Amino acid sequence: MSEAGAAPPPTLTVAVLTHNEAHRIEACLRSAAFADQLLVVDSGSEDDTVAMARALGAEVHSAPDWQGFAVQRNRLLAHARGDYVFFLDADEVMTPDFARELQAIVRSGAQAVWSIRWRIVAFGHELRRFRAQSYIERLFVRALLEEYTGVVHEQARLYPLPGGAAVPRRRIEARLLHYSRTTVRGSLEKLTQYAMLGAAKRAGQGRRGGVLRGLASGLWMFLRLYLVRLGFLCGGAGFLYCLFVALEAFFRHAALYYDRDSLTGRVIRR
Repeated sequence: MSEAGAAPPPTLTVAVLTHNEAHRIEACLRSAAFADQLLVVDSGSEDDTVAMARALGAEVHSAPDWQGFAVQRNRLLAHARGDYVFFLDADEVMTPDFARELQAIVRSGAQAVWSIRWRIVAFGHELRRFRAQSYIERLFVRALLEEYTGVVHEQARLYPLPGGAAVPRRRIEARLLHYSRTTVRGSLEKLTQYAMLGAAKRAGQGRRGGVLRGLASGLWMFLRLYLVRLGFLCGGAGFLYCLFVALEAFFRHAALYYDRDSLTGRVIRR
């Protein structure tokens, strides 16, 4: 209990978007059970996701009228009550080290935005030697987060600090477990979704596609992931992971050329 007159400690909302995640929502939410508010916005699941999330103590809101990731994240924001908001995907799990670091940041009361990196798990194997170098902003001071924009790879729009200063960017050192691709079948479905959405996004920007552009993009992506980021040290699972990401790049450019007239307004669910 805080001392008389002392400000209460900062609180944390862990916010999760779901759609048919019954096979993995338990691990995700249990890893974040320490949060002051465990919040879920569900996009119309047809399995037991909602019931399981509520049984695990989450506050669940239904929003089946899918309009893109930014809209869904803004719906999470509308229900978030914590001083800090951490956005956790349903295919992610916090390790104990990650949870401890996250809680320490919240207790500090620091005003910033924090990015995470992943420990990637693909096809039942952690890609331990794979260099996952991308940083993704996930932890925000709620009062500084205005809204999200974008259909996929959505971006956060922030309010400035008092006096107009930019919000500092920091990193969480512990890595978040990301169960990126569980099965080949699921990866093929994801390939179609993300390739078409990426093509639609580029069509709206007036960009050009084509087979040769796709081959160049896909080949560069595969070589960068498989050789530079050491996917070749991760066995068959590493090869498949790199291949699927590269194929997504190829088909994105192919669809941008051959399916251009049907791309407008395409959105997907995770």
